[in-house]
Amino acid sequence: MVLDAVLQETLTGLFPHGITRYLLGGVLIGLGVGFIYLATGLIPGASTFLESTWTYVSGLERFRDPSLVGTRDWRVVFTLGIVAGGAVYAVVFQGGIWTTSVQWWRLLAGGVLVGIGTRLGKGCTSGHGVCGLGSASATSLVNVVTFLAIAIGTAQLVNALGVTP
Repeated sequence: MVLDAVLQETLTGLFPHGITRYLLGGVLIGLGVGFIYLATGLIPGASTFLESTWTYVSGLERFRDPSLVGTRDWRVVFTLGIVAGGAVYAVVFQGGIWTTSVQWWRLLAGGVLVGIGTRLGKGCTSGHGVCGLGSASATSLVNVVTFLAIAIGTAQLVNALGVTP
């Protein structure tokens, strides 16, 4: 009885709006990843989006790679789906589009650092975390543990320094 109460309190603290929407999101992500893999034979991830998008406008040899040119269309749709999904969630569950008080230059710097990290890590959190772990990839496990350790450490440091948006 006491254990049930502690578990219920812990779940309520972790998921104050209930767990249903998170389970639904996980199922939809899994179905989407599975569909892309079955349809293309490729493991989907968001980090290749920018690189494959450059193939539309760049004449550089790097961006003529057939693996990028051949997958650019579905990668654009995939990435737009991520953005649209976030927007739909915000409208349905939060009553409007999400905004932030974070300064533009911090968002830009964060985006650049994430981009560098995805190149160094040979993939992003969605690729390694969802697809790589789902495929039992040891490399992805190391990357996900590294992502989490760096993110937790950075969050703790920023909080300790009192940095605000």
